[in-house]
Amino acid sequence: MKFELLGCLLMASGLGPAEFDQEAAARFAALALECVHQEYPNKVAHVLQSDEDVLPPRELTPAFYGCFDWHSAVHGHWLLARLIRTFPEADFAGPARAALARSLTPANLEAEVAYLRGEGRETFERPYGLAWLLQLAAELREWKDPEAQEWSRALSVLEQEAAGRLFDWLPKLSYPIRTGEHSQTAFAMGLALDWARVAEDREMEELLLARSRDYYLEDRGCNLAFEPGGQDFLSPCLAEADLMRRVLNRVEFAAWLGRFLPELSLDGSTGRLEPAVVTDRSDGKLAHLDGLNLSRAWMLEGIAAGLPDGDPRIGGLLASANELKRAGLEAVTGEHYAGGHWLGSFAVYLVSGRGL
Repeated sequence: MKFELLGCLLMASGLGPAEFDQEAAARFAALALECVHQEYPNKVAHVLQSDEDVLPPRELTPAFYGCFDWHSAVHGHWLLARLIRTFPEADFAGPARAALARSLTPANLEAEVAYLRGEGRETFERPYGLAWLLQLAAELREWKDPEAQEWSRALSVLEQEAAGRLFDWLPKLSYPIRTGEHSQTAFAMGLALDWARVAEDREMEELLLARSRDYYLEDRGCNLAFEPGGQDFLSPCLAEADLMRRVLNRVEFAAWLGRFLPELSLDGSTGRLEPAVVTDRSDGKLAHLDGLNLSRAWMLEGIAAGLPDGDPRIGGLLASANELKRAGLEAVTGEHYAGGHWLGSFAVYLVSGRGL
């Protein structure tokens, strides 16, 4: 049913399977294969307690030390798992399996847990990186492949650490975090909710549903004119709506969306959702806007998928998604490491329909 829905969305938006054929998958896989074990340049973000904390990334986090930063390494591994599942006979599948096997060993992942539990690291990668770790865990759980199940078992200790940190944090978080970068709560909660349903973690699912309602149910009039910020890679308005379509039934969501985004087009025009313009792709913060085009596209597709059949907003949502998708995918070239170390993951999340 999920893949039938994805096909309908692609047809409605004017996109065909060529957007995600084996050639495109190989291009995305190459970006991840180039970086998942590339240690430098590297952005290490932790509190130093002593000289003993000054270590190379491969010793601090031996599974996820490549791709410039921890969260990008995590979703780079997710990208490889997603692509092997989709194209198991592709030429890149062998090297991708080898890369996953090199990283996802019990010893490496136990060291990752020890690192997270170090003094002063309570907020490490919360919530963005932790949510992507859960997305990787969900991918491996769903992948009925003997080697993937070994990796899933090895990852389980880190998976539970990540889930536990979010579970402990959300009841204490009085207000949602409405930003276009890593600390945003809506996007991370969407990934975590998808994981909870795959993992059949009912307690986590119930907490995420309750906190989503607490944070967002009464929201009104999100102003798309205030977006995007100059270095956003997530849309605060659209990410919230993409979360709430996971929380509410179709009728409830349609009514909520009318209150939350009353300006959404009913006539198929794209309105204020034109692609963001990137002026310098060698600048890591400015290059965030390429990711924004990709994430806005998948969020719009998700919002459309959450509406009842025949809702008049669907046409405009998918028209905007189509335009953003084309702009975003054109930018995934790997020409500059500033975007090449992470944009492939956003592209694969979009074109494979992972969030639907």
